[in-house]
Amino acid sequence: MSFQQKNIAVSLANFSLILGIFLIRVFQMIQEGSFNSTNVFRLWGIVIALAVLVTIFATILTHIVSAIIQAIKTGEENPKIEDIEDERDKLIDLRGTRVTYFVSSIGVFLSMLTFALGKPPLVMFTLLIFFGIVAQITGDISRLYLYRRGT
Repeated sequence: MSFQQKNIAVSLANFSLILGIFLIRVFQMIQEGSFNSTNVFRLWGIVIALAVLVTIFATILTHIVSAIIQAIKTGEENPKIEDIEDERDKLIDLRGTRVTYFVSSIGVFLSMLTFALGKPPLVMFTLLIFFGIVAQITGDISRLYLYRRGT
């Protein structure tokens, strides 16, 4: 697995975990009747902090572990990390970004539509975060697919 694929896999795992936490917490708030601005914006802060911190730590940990495994397999003290990005990697990243933007745009449209149809602004804000996370996951899946396909 290449350096870029490891980064994408870590991002996919992190954002899938964050989406699960987000959905569980939103459904809990709805069931408890505590779906209010204080709780929703606190959840926003938690999701954003998790996205940043977990992605950084998980990426660093993944590269450390993979370097250790590579050193054990090859017997080298300082294994070489292949983090060079060629035109193919850039093209795959651009295609994945296009998918991410497309899903995000549809999500923003649907979120605004709920507000235009008379739903409370909190529903719109919650859907914006939801679709942002889903867009990231979808983009990561498309990037991994493109790497596996070899395009």
